[in-house]
Amino acid sequence: MDHEFRTELVLRCVEAIPPGQVATYGDVAAIVGCGPRIVGTLMAQVGGGVCWWRVVNRAGRLPSRLLDDARVHWAAEGTALRGDAPLPDMARARVDVARLDANWRTATAELTQ
Repeated sequence: MDHEFRTELVLRCVEAIPPGQVATYGDVAAIVGCGPRIVGTLMAQVGGGVCWWRVVNRAGRLPSRLLDDARVHWAAEGTALRGDAPLPDMARARVDVARLDANWRTATAELTQ
């Protein structure tokens, strides 16, 4: 898969995550068809223009330098947070991956024809 095309697919998947919900790097990777590290790298390189705070690791964490900004977004969107830490509660805030996949397929239909 071409780098620019993969980047576009990843960014559109991230844009399809509803406000107040989060997906893991692995969720996005499984939908797009790449590895979670590729998703993480792309988010670090070009993810600033999309809702990057909605993509976390499987424990609900982001790099520490991003946490303060992410917490502002999570609060504004009403993202369910853990009681023991100001991080997303993955049991309550994790996106329905099947629904995200369907929304992503709709959002990328014109790219894959």
